[in-house]
Amino acid sequence: MATSGRVRSWRLPESFPAIVAGGLGTLVTGVTIGLLIDPSALVGTSAYLFGTGFLLAVGLYGSTYSIDLRALRADLSGVVAAVTLGVVLKASLIAGVMVLAFDRPEYLVLGIAVAQIDPLSVAALGKGDRMSPRARSLLTAWASFDDPMTVLLTLYVAAYAYTRSGREGMPAVAGGGADGYVHGLALNAALLAGVLLLWWAGRRGLRAAAGSRAAAGALAGTPLGRRTGAVLTGVLVVATLVLAASGMLMLAVALAGLVVRTPAFDKVVDGAVAGAYLAASLALGLFLAQGVSLLPGLVLGVTAFGAQAVVALGVMPVFVKGLERRDRAALGLGQQNGITAVLIALALEPDFPGTVSVVGPAVLTVNLLHATSQVLLTGAPRRWRGRGRGEPDTGEERPRDQGKPEPLAREPLPDGRPGG
Repeated sequence: MATSGRVRSWRLPESFPAIVAGGLGTLVTGVTIGLLIDPSALVGTSAYLFGTGFLLAVGLYGSTYSIDLRALRADLSGVVAAVTLGVVLKASLIAGVMVLAFDRPEYLVLGIAVAQIDPLSVAALGKGDRMSPRARSLLTAWASFDDPMTVLLTLYVAAYAYTRSGREGMPAVAGGGADGYVHGLALNAALLAGVLLLWWAGRRGLRAAAGSRAAAGALAGTPLGRRTGAVLTGVLVVATLVLAASGMLMLAVALAGLVVRTPAFDKVVDGAVAGAYLAASLALGLFLAQGVSLLPGLVLGVTAFGAQAVVALGVMPVFVKGLERRDRAALGLGQQNGITAVLIALALEPDFPGTVSVVGPAVLTVNLLHATSQVLLTGAPRRWRGRGRGEPDTGEERPRDQGKPEPLAREPLPDGRPGG
């Protein structure tokens, strides 16, 4: 029997990104290692806190680095609504369901742990054409800037849940309370100011060395200029990430990603985000191996996924106008959790024992629901996925070459010549 001279390589379907397969593989590896080694002794150590903080910082920077700034400015009101009203509403819905279902006041804090969208997951999985650049920018901005709001909720809701559950005193996670939060904002502002000052000074120094703005632009376009820009940007970004991880100054990192950019650094950022995503999956597996509260975790994960749909489909259209149907669906199915939820759970664990055992399976449940929804969304009829606003649903498949908009008609000029 004749065989083809070219061996056909096996590939994953487009609806199942390779990074998801890698994440599942490292998750299983983490569970296997966790069955042999108990990682709980590392929790609370300086090395552990720095490592998890560094992963979170990489995710935040990579997420905001990829945001389309023009789309962000166009939908700024939507982003603000998502990271304020959206986070509070999601946390309230999740916490309410958990308290009603299990009659445990301490479960109020679980709504906080999973209310945010994990920026590391969004940055790692945000490639592809399942949503428009506008919707992708909205989701990445949402994921990047809802963490500070989550931290603020943690300070106050944890204290309330601590008292309501019959405990005396104040939880350690509350730290300095409102004063501590204001102090953290000041440190974030100081770090951001230092980064932006160095970024501005470096660009000004390049122009001075080149002699003019035009010469600086020409120099930046050469291979030497691109390499130099990548190295200098890399040094600045790495230093920023290290400082942010040391003091958990994540707001500064997220804002820096909107400004500190260079095209020569794009592939480096993509690779770093993918690596951090795999490392976070490995860490999650380590803690899942230590035991899980399966039923509360499943309920928490399903509720978090549903709360995202409620906010995205019920609240966001009020602030963001003109999103296509596929974008609304993608945002509604956009809940993802990862290292951010794990970090919050670990911070709450000393005051609320068992938090990690619930949040761990919840994170897995949310991400499985997200992956499944993406498969279903990709397999939806083309007429449902690709139809733009205002197009009627005729029930027929559109040929590929009819998906582009028709050219605008040209008005004739007063003298009869064709218009341009």
